[in-house]
Amino acid sequence: MKSFRLVCSVALVVCSLPAMGASSTRYNPLETFAPFAYPQPANAFRTASGRPGPLFWQNRADYQIKAALDPATRTLTGEEVITYTNRSPDDLDVLWLQVEQNRYRKDARGAFGDDAFPTEFTDGEHIAAVAVEGVGGALQNADFVISDTRMQVRLAQPLKAHDGVVRLHVRYSYTVPGEFGGRTDVNPSKNGDIFEIAQWYPRMCVYDDLRGWTTDPYLNNEFYLEYGNYDYSVTVPWDMLVVGAGELLNPQDVLTKTEMERLDKARHSDSTVMIRSADEVNDPRSRPTQSGTLTWHFRIDNARDAVFGASKAYIWDAARINLPNGKTALAESAYPVESAGNNAWGRATEYVKAATEYFSRQWYPYPYPVAINEAGTAGGMEYPSITFDDKDTKGSDLHALIAHEIGHTWFPMIVGTDERRNAWMDEGFNTFIDIYEADHFNHGEYAPKRDEEYAPGHGNPADEIVKVLTDPDAPPLLTRADQIKEKYRHPVTYFKSAFGLVLLREQILGPERFDPAFRAYIQTWAYKHPSPSDFFRFMESETGEDLSWFWRGWYEHNWKLDLAIDKVAPMDGDWRKGALVTVSNLDRLVMPATLEVIYTDGSKQDVRVPVETWMQHRSFAVRVTGNKAVKSATIDPQHAIPDVDRSNNTFTVN
Repeated sequence: MKSFRLVCSVALVVCSLPAMGASSTRYNPLETFAPFAYPQPANAFRTASGRPGPLFWQNRADYQIKAALDPATRTLTGEEVITYTNRSPDDLDVLWLQVEQNRYRKDARGAFGDDAFPTEFTDGEHIAAVAVEGVGGALQNADFVISDTRMQVRLAQPLKAHDGVVRLHVRYSYTVPGEFGGRTDVNPSKNGDIFEIAQWYPRMCVYDDLRGWTTDPYLNNEFYLEYGNYDYSVTVPWDMLVVGAGELLNPQDVLTKTEMERLDKARHSDSTVMIRSADEVNDPRSRPTQSGTLTWHFRIDNARDAVFGASKAYIWDAARINLPNGKTALAESAYPVESAGNNAWGRATEYVKAATEYFSRQWYPYPYPVAINEAGTAGGMEYPSITFDDKDTKGSDLHALIAHEIGHTWFPMIVGTDERRNAWMDEGFNTFIDIYEADHFNHGEYAPKRDEEYAPGHGNPADEIVKVLTDPDAPPLLTRADQIKEKYRHPVTYFKSAFGLVLLREQILGPERFDPAFRAYIQTWAYKHPSPSDFFRFMESETGEDLSWFWRGWYEHNWKLDLAIDKVAPMDGDWRKGALVTVSNLDRLVMPATLEVIYTDGSKQDVRVPVETWMQHRSFAVRVTGNKAVKSATIDPQHAIPDVDRSNNTFTVN
């Protein structure tokens, strides 16, 4: 989902204020550095090094879907065949599917959790038939029961462990809601309605080694989905364009000769090429026929979802994406005329192209043939190879929005975390990689990235996160996503998670250790389902660092950091022998920190105080070599770490 800019600088402030004595500390080394209990155990499925084990398995779901959209009645009807492969060691007597259009029913569980949503209701998902394909393709009706946004299908014969396969046939329909709260909607524009179609087919729940069937109801948090191939077709009126996840397989049936020529040109162009211009939006000649319907056929492989947008109002443009090893993909944008212009969506394809190229070089190559921005009422929502973004956003905010949403390709489209329980592992990780993309884009045109939703005034993130750390009601990061109130969703799930990785990269490990480890984490867990413990263990093992104190203080708890300087004195009473700077830790969180010593002649010296300083001590006298009188000492002068009380960070020698 949508997130904005995070990082900026702050001027050095040095003042002389009374220091709090170490006697008032809440810090206990035995608590902070106690052995860390990982949330999930290590075993033959997931190892102590944070990697898939020798017995790791993952089920698979492949989809063939045929759907039709009637914009006049806002009705979507569909039929699907799900080929489900059971690679687990367990025989399965039931299958669980998600039927998330039931989120819009008045009696939906999710309708009781948020005062602001919903304001529109539908009658939910209509399941016309469920059948299991037998030998020779014969269909046998299956018993099923629907509970809120889940459907259980009861199998006549258990699905065998270790690569048993079942083909499930489902016919269904629903009314497309006009409100985006469930991440799918229809919204008006000057030249026609825009349909953003997600959660549009019953889809398999995940069955894994952590929880068995993962059947959390859809309460408005995001998704946890199996990987597979999607072959799907969408039939719409002749005058509508469809932009969908994956590759368009039948352009000759749904595009004009001119549009196909322009698309071919775009595949070889680093500049944006117009496929259908604003002047052509209402021109019937921009469609290959002027009556009836057209069926758009798409395919995307090794994905966890597939969605599409449809409208007769779209402007459409595209450009080439240059990927590592000489590969390419196609950046595309579809938007109404109201969103056009170089201060708005006229640069959208430029933005998605640049972000995709940067993330591919920095972290992991982009895997899909297209990267599409679709403009509608969705504030910002991500899916494999396509995003739904706000049609009214412009300028730097549009860049940040597009970069963030396409950044979700890496988390959770490639690294398939459970967003419904651990949203911080996709929203926060993605916000983290956005920071550096903003620095890189067009020589820093929109840098630095700041967190405007949570840090108005563009404050320093280390100081702004203090608002979370000092809030007694703020939930820890390891809180289940459905339990996090909207008030804290962005500050905790996005901002605190992202800033935790900034601290790891820039203060605790350094880029030279963090970057290769993070790349290896993505590659190792690509198209798999890592748990929080897998991430914790992997980063420790790969970087060679015991980070249990950080996982405990930053993720398991919402602990505070309060470093203080209690005293500055000459060594043995003689400045020529150096200085003793007494630093205390007054609260439960610890961090490595920089100690800056300023001498009376104006010169400075920095001393790094490692986190191990606090393994045995609440207060420690740091020996600073030198032969000059000291004027003052400051711990964390650049405000790089989240100290909750800056008033005790500086000691001035009288």
